[in-house]
Amino acid sequence: MRIVVVGDALLDVDVDGSAERLSPDAPVPVVDLRSRSVRAGGAGLVATMLRRDGIDVSLVSSIAADDHGAELVGALDGVRVVTAGSGDPTPVKTRVRASGHAIARLDEACGPPGELVVDGAMLAEFEGADAIVVADYGRGMAAHPAIRAVVARRAGTIPVVWDPHPRGAVPVAGVTIVTPNRGEAAAFAGRSVDGVPDAAAAGERLLEDWRVERVAVTLGEGGAVLSAPGRLPLVATARAVDSADPCGAGDRLAATLALELAAGASAEDALRAAVARASAFLATGGVAGLELPDNAAAIGGEAAEALAVARATRERGGTVVATGGCFDLLHAGHARTLAAARSLGDCLIVCLNSDSSVRRLKGRERPLIRQEDRVDLLLALECVDAVLVFDEDTPEEAIARIEPDLWVKGGDYVAADLPETRVLAERGGRVVTVPYIPARSTSALAEALARVG
Repeated sequence: MRIVVVGDALLDVDVDGSAERLSPDAPVPVVDLRSRSVRAGGAGLVATMLRRDGIDVSLVSSIAADDHGAELVGALDGVRVVTAGSGDPTPVKTRVRASGHAIARLDEACGPPGELVVDGAMLAEFEGADAIVVADYGRGMAAHPAIRAVVARRAGTIPVVWDPHPRGAVPVAGVTIVTPNRGEAAAFAGRSVDGVPDAAAAGERLLEDWRVERVAVTLGEGGAVLSAPGRLPLVATARAVDSADPCGAGDRLAATLALELAAGASAEDALRAAVARASAFLATGGVAGLELPDNAAAIGGEAAEALAVARATRERGGTVVATGGCFDLLHAGHARTLAAARSLGDCLIVCLNSDSSVRRLKGRERPLIRQEDRVDLLLALECVDAVLVFDEDTPEEAIARIEPDLWVKGGDYVAADLPETRVLAERGGRVVTVPYIPARSTSALAEALARVG
């Protein structure tokens, strides 16, 4: 699979330090800097996310041959960057944080851009792509006539996801799905967007104005509302997330939409997956989670999110709690055990046996519910912060990666009999039990269902 991202790339810089005194010159904090990190922003962030998803990705953008441009290209390691250069300096957005809290943002070269240069190599990059993401950040790439012409032509044959910008261009006709957020939808549709009914009305208006196949208005923690001609609006609900930094959530949603559509998913299923992935992205620290190594996902599909949840919790000084099991036919005993486990700390990560692992442990007839659905059911519980799928018969390797402070089992287990006990002890953690809920079991439920027929 190859995806082309086209749009405006920026350089995002984070400077972190501590602020323990005020300046004698003015009532402002003095920040003692400890670190400076850079990453690709704008369309570059979308490309970075897709590259970390294991996708062959190209970025078509205007990037200057200056020092900041070199930093930007360096941050795009693994992404094929196709550019004709730029006569403008590279836009830079620097966020200053003290003790983990943002206190200022400094913008450089973020004013109106000059005329963009688009050459044949940039246009040729779209040929053979399986999907396109247009990441418009209002700096002209999405408005360039040659770019618009090639995107319009390819929109008839492959999925095209268009992420608009208030100062950007309107989408070209025929694209697969456009993803304005609440404010963008309100501005483009000329009406307020306060909830699902307003989002649906705005989406229907934009379908007519833009002549695109679908519009998905994103509502933050309210999820997204998908409008399509002749169809009732679809609401894709979002998981409640406590995040102080929503930066990058829209990029994560657009990237996932393109990936899912290119893989053959329906627009409805792609949007559900994209909303879930954006929620997980925020739950694991947002753009800060991108600092995890690429091989963090080696344990299972949700592993990167689980590891980032554990890391963010530890950085806040919190207690990481984990538990494990098959969770086939989720029942009241499971729910009570998970809720009790979550009450012992500041996050709960569930290590879930994969389908192949369950078959080895329980027999060929199990699991009754496939792992993707078991993951969804667990994440639907408010007490579960992340799920990590593992293929081994026991979760020692998963535990070694998460390094929880507490590993929780039901009261019917004896800690000394558990293989997890040794792994936890080596890392300073402890195995604890919570009260066992009798007469609740997956096997009993399965037998009852078999009798019913």
